[in-house]
Amino acid sequence: MADLNGIGAGPAESIQPAVIADIFFLHDRGFWNTLYWTFYMGSLMVAPIICGSMSAAVGWRNFWWLNVGITGLSLLMVIFMFPETRWHRLHPDEIIANIAAQEAKASPAGSQEKVAPGAEAVEKRDPESLNLTPTRTNATMPDLSLSATAARDPYLGKGSPSKAQWALYQPNAHPFKSMALDLWIPWKLFAFPIVEFAAFVVSWSCSSFLTLNLTQSQNFAAPPYNFDGQTIGFFNFAILIGAVLGLSTAGKLSDWVSAFFTRRNRGIREPEMRLPAMIPYVLIMIIGNVVVALGYQRKWSWKVIVIVGYTCAGIQVAALPAMASTYAVDSYKPVAASLFVAITVNKNVWGYGFSEFITPWIDKAGFIPPIMTNMALITFFCSLGIVFFFYGKKFRRWSRNSSVHRM
Repeated sequence: MADLNGIGAGPAESIQPAVIADIFFLHDRGFWNTLYWTFYMGSLMVAPIICGSMSAAVGWRNFWWLNVGITGLSLLMVIFMFPETRWHRLHPDEIIANIAAQEAKASPAGSQEKVAPGAEAVEKRDPESLNLTPTRTNATMPDLSLSATAARDPYLGKGSPSKAQWALYQPNAHPFKSMALDLWIPWKLFAFPIVEFAAFVVSWSCSSFLTLNLTQSQNFAAPPYNFDGQTIGFFNFAILIGAVLGLSTAGKLSDWVSAFFTRRNRGIREPEMRLPAMIPYVLIMIIGNVVVALGYQRKWSWKVIVIVGYTCAGIQVAALPAMASTYAVDSYKPVAASLFVAITVNKNVWGYGFSEFITPWIDKAGFIPPIMTNMALITFFCSLGIVFFFYGKKFRRWSRNSSVHRM
């Protein structure tokens, strides 16, 4: 059962970030990735609320049938309402190679030469006649006003999916090679420091939320609280409210911080410029874990644990994974889907291990050691963002010639 769930959940966890990378610009990507993480983790927050009430009213089996129905509806929506978004634009070396190949095949008798696909547009492009040259407001920054942008590209924001994007099958000249690459690239990405950083930040940040799912019944169903399953499920509203707060602040903050450092860098944006936005959410994560660990162990009022601890958990889980994964996507955009496969594998391996051992660990040592150990690991991996802020560009240079940039 778990294997089947994993097979289905894997693509669901990786496709949305790839779509975001396909259709949204760099300066908006932080917000949309945060929106994705909020809905993704939000579903895990809403599920216990519904499950608790359904278990009490109609039995827990009906909750699983509800899950089957929602999953089936989602599958139909993906098939019939989800256009293809990936479009491979020819890289300069591909254009040159195509032109050279066509010239080699050209007849020496003076016949008209055929131009490779994409090359004709490059040869005929006249920046002045097409008005594609950005209007400069100073020595470094282009004019990014709506009117100037519309003048450079009159079709921007006015497009819609073509009929070809709705095809159930997308033609592929090398389908088996593509499938082999899809299986290999996620493992290759584990060798890239930026991907490792994003994977571990996502894994441990999500484990902070997972801790609440695994321990809330263990704590609140026992004395002195003695709450029933439905009441404990309702406590997840606090996590959901925290996720909404994280959504409303983290994405915009991430994009704003990037824009701020871009202006200071003479209009040149680097992926690492997002990382300082993680600082306030790391502090919120620490506060939440301390409140939950001490509150559980010392049996504080449920109001303090839920309102402060659970809300902080929701805020950080909507923010930290989104910021770290957006940084990785900014660095390796052509392989966004494979990148999230690598992140998901890392996250699920840790999630399995933590869920397997936390209950006996709590029975033996209490709530504080496992929850605070988890908090320390989150803090450690997030603090590596300081290293990547200063040396991330150097790490990216190590992989500058990798084939992942040409996919």
